[in-house]
Amino acid sequence: MALAPPGLRSRAQSAPDGAPAHVAIIMDGNGRWAKSRGLPRSLGHRAGVAALKRTVEAAPDFGIGRMTVFGFSTENWRRPAGEVSELMRLMKNYVQSDLARLEKAGVRVRIIGSREGLTPDILSIIEHAETHTAGNDRFHLQVAFNYGARPDIVNAAQRFAARVKAGLAEPEDLTEDSFQSYLSTADSPAPDLIIRTSGEQRLSNFMLWEAAYAEFVFQDVLWPDYGRELLKAAVEEFRTRERRYGGADVNDALAAG
Repeated sequence: MALAPPGLRSRAQSAPDGAPAHVAIIMDGNGRWAKSRGLPRSLGHRAGVAALKRTVEAAPDFGIGRMTVFGFSTENWRRPAGEVSELMRLMKNYVQSDLARLEKAGVRVRIIGSREGLTPDILSIIEHAETHTAGNDRFHLQVAFNYGARPDIVNAAQRFAARVKAGLAEPEDLTEDSFQSYLSTADSPAPDLIIRTSGEQRLSNFMLWEAAYAEFVFQDVLWPDYGRELLKAAVEEFRTRERRYGGADVNDALAAG
């Protein structure tokens, strides 16, 4: 697979064996999974948490060192209050029940997205998870929670503008690399592979800036049914892709003279 150009290598780089070093997942289909079984949506979300556990556990076996999952979007606040409450409860339960196991397994947990509007108990859980796993480096798990890519980009622009207003920067100081440093994903390389389940084929306001050179795999399976074999299939599909980053294939360029 082709290497990214110098300005992108720190943000998008496959693992040595051709596996994606960073996989991002839009976990879609919990509600439809529950509806198809005549169950309340809350049980679909609970089954989705079980799928997340299976997938995170399997990821290192395929050469994946980092995973970002879309847990709760800024648009999800529009859902019925009961469903929002259930999603918040599941967030707390996932961290509380799995944190010791994740910490022992060398997993570093990081929550990206806005902290604004989150209740004190959720904020406490987030801080606890990030603090207690900060020294781990075997695997990085990022949860996009209260996250939207457009708000994140706007907030980044506002932070840079504030520096200019304060006389700490000039407008021409802004570059693609420096802009990245203002995003909530600043400490993470860009995803090599973005997976979306449930058959839908759109980003839904997820990692718009970071997805510039990602490969996409859309899988027609509802998220609660996800696990090791489906992740393996997505990685195998990724390995078939030729990543050119806007350039020509080396062999094609030689043939063209």
